[in-house]
Amino acid sequence: MLRFAFRRLLQTIPVMFCIITATFFMVRFVPGGPFTGEKAIPPEILRNLEAHYGLDQPLWKQYALYLGKLVQGDLGPSFKYVNRSVNEIIADSFPVSLELGAWALLVALTLGLPLGIAAAVKRNSTLDYVCSAIGMIGICVPTFVLGPLLALSFGIYLQWVNVSGWYGPTDRILPGLTLGFVYAAYIMRLTRGGMLEVLHQDFIRTARAKGASEARIIFKHALRGGLLPVVSFLGPAIAGILTGSFVIETIFQIPGLGRQFVTSAFSRDYTVVLGTVILYAALIVVLNLVVDIVQVWLNPRLKFE
Repeated sequence: MLRFAFRRLLQTIPVMFCIITATFFMVRFVPGGPFTGEKAIPPEILRNLEAHYGLDQPLWKQYALYLGKLVQGDLGPSFKYVNRSVNEIIADSFPVSLELGAWALLVALTLGLPLGIAAAVKRNSTLDYVCSAIGMIGICVPTFVLGPLLALSFGIYLQWVNVSGWYGPTDRILPGLTLGFVYAAYIMRLTRGGMLEVLHQDFIRTARAKGASEARIIFKHALRGGLLPVVSFLGPAIAGILTGSFVIETIFQIPGLGRQFVTSAFSRDYTVVLGTVILYAALIVVLNLVVDIVQVWLNPRLKFE
């Protein structure tokens, strides 16, 4: 397993290099700059700012200097937040996004797994149709529509929870539900499909012939194989939950990294955009590696190859 993980990590080095290179030049080719705004800056002050941050140098030299600092773990200074580095911004904002992603993943698994198992066990019944309808609604309704609807219903009309901020425990409810419900729908459908495939296998018939209870058949024999599609989906799903928080954090005014990324993209804060992209790309690589390892653990027919 260690050899497999090491080989996979080595393969990600050129991938990360391509991502960093593409992002660096894409943000630089976008019209405007970090110091252009509604209020015009005198030319001499603009020249001093560009010289201070190294923006007056050729682009290839800026790229080489950035790579040199990146190897040392330095993501550079922010152009919009004075006296703050990108490392500090990520250290302050990323735990908020991570907590939001954890709540959303908890909602997705709590709703998706039971609904998928129930729909598979009661195939073609009313319960199956209801679960499938819930899943279809979750897939079809995007988060930027579901979020305002939940805020309008439970926050403004009923006044049960706050519609913005990240202060108390109740502030986690609406963002977690909004982000988690969409992925709960996918998990439900994948769980249903995986369970249906396993429940028709010969070893399940053998277990029933031996007199095993239905609960034992489902949770001991069928669930491990039925969850393989869900495990395969969890890697990109967790990455999607983290990147999907961009919209949720903007809607509910959450001070997470996603909101920082959106703000930095509009204000042309190159280093913050680059640092966020690098962090999320590294997370996706690690999550996919973990998912591959768990798949081998769940399915003995697979090997670390």
